[in-house]
Order: sequence, then structure tokens, then C-alpha cells
Amino acid sequence: MTTVKAAITQCTWTGAKESMIEKHVGYLEQAAGQGVQVICFQELFFGPYFGVVQQRKYYDYAESIPGPTSDKFCELAKQHHMVVILPIYEEEMPGVYYNTAVVIDADGSIVGKYRKSHLPHLPYFWEKFYFRPGNTGFKVWDTAVGKVGVCICYDRHFPESWRCLGLAGAQMVFNPNASAPGLSNRLWELEQNAAAGDNGYFVLVPNRVGAETGEFGEDAVDFYGSSFVADPRGNYVGEVGSTTEEEMLVRDLDLDLLVATRKDWQFYRDRRPDLYEPILRP
Repeated sequence: MTTVKAAITQCTWTGAKESMIEKHVGYLEQAAGQGVQVICFQELFFGPYFGVVQQRKYYDYAESIPGPTSDKFCELAKQHHMVVILPIYEEEMPGVYYNTAVVIDADGSIVGKYRKSHLPHLPYFWEKFYFRPGNTGFKVWDTAVGKVGVCICYDRHFPESWRCLGLAGAQMVFNPNASAPGLSNRLWELEQNAAAGDNGYFVLVPNRVGAETGEFGEDAVDFYGSSFVADPRGNYVGEVGSTTEEEMLVRDLDLDLLVATRKDWQFYRDRRPDLYEPILRP
């Protein structure tokens, strides 16, 4: 059996970028002590989720890639021989920003980055104020733990995202989130599990948890955590995370199950791309 030990984390905003980074350094080191081979943090992990407001001061959270935070986690990835999925606020150049996840291999090298493709723009999720729509496409990278793909939060509502990653050969897809109560609750229970089952791969879903009232006061939303891992049959791997508390979930991914599932369900064989032209129309 080919098994990958994976971790995802959910935590609350500490009030400062530096302490958020150190908190996640702690998660990574704790994961290393448990033999974890790949870890993924929540969306925009080192800051508050500033999409609840539209304020210029939050542009200052953006960093280049490579940059100080990615450099730090590249060193840690190499030290602990761990693949790291690092969701940060990226500055490509002054005035050009993306919601990005950096994929760091176990040798400490950056193998790629994914920029969030679909951006919400509605109350409490004013993302088009802060980010340009991503231009990377849906790529899959060969890493020490296998073929890894990424989508970010709102991307999950678009099934084409998941299928593109499956067609590119993904064995595991990480979907870091900042999801809060409201319309998304029921979809949270359905979409990622369905994507895992439809595409025959593992889906790992870290989410923020807690209310960032110290940052946003009455405008703060209360993120519901509930991080989880879904297997290629659409079932949960272990328990779903807490709705209120910080935690790190460690799960074993049986990659042989991926092969067995695709033999049982021949979705890739039975696709009919010749009939799907309408979904390419604007």
C-alpha cells in the first residue's frame, strides 16, 4: 500500500502577521514530529481575511514570490523533507496582486504557484478590490508525495476547476478556504466530496476558524472551520474538523484507493468532450 501522511490546519487570526507565521511554523514542526509528508494551511494564512472590507491598508500584506515568507517555509520544507502548500497574498509588481498558493517540494524548491481563478465580489467577500483574477490555469505538479493540484476557496463552486485538475493527473487537490456561515454551508457539505468522487482523487480542505472581531469589529464574520479530507470515493477520511476550535488534522491517504476507484468508476473513459462545447461559451 502506498500511503501519504497529510496535514491541514485551521486557526484564528492572532492580530499580527509575524505571530501568524510563527504559529504556522509551530504547526509544521508539530506535523514533522508525526511523520507528516505534506501540509497545507488556510487561505491567506498569515493575515486576516481582509475581504470583509475594502481598505487600502491591507495591500501592505502582499509579498513577492520568492519572498521572505516563502523563503522561510522553503527552508523548513527542506529541513523536514515535507511538501508545503503555502497560501499567501502575492505582489507580482506594485499594484498587481493575486491570491496565491505556493507549492514547495520536500527539497525546499518552489515547484510552482497557483493564482485563484474565480474571485467573488459581494458583501464580506470583496476580493476584486484586492486581487486580479488568476492567470496560471489549473496545473498539477510532481512532488515528493505525488501529483499535487490546488484550487482556492471560491474556485470550488466551479466544477470545471476540479475536472481540469483531474485531467492533468492530480492525485490530491488542496483547497484552502476562508468560508463563513451563509449560503455556503450546505455546499460545503457537498461540493468537495462530490469533486473527489467525480474525479477520483483526494481533496484536502483547510478552512479558517473563529471571528476576527479584533480586526473588523461588527463587520467580522465567524469562520466555521470544519476542515476535512475526502477520498476518491467521496467519503470523509477521519472526522471533520471543529466548527469553533483551532486544530491540525493529520490523515493517511491511501493512493492505492485512487487506482482502485478509477478502475471501478470509468469516468475518464466514458467522458464525452465532443458534446461539451457549450460550457466553453462565455
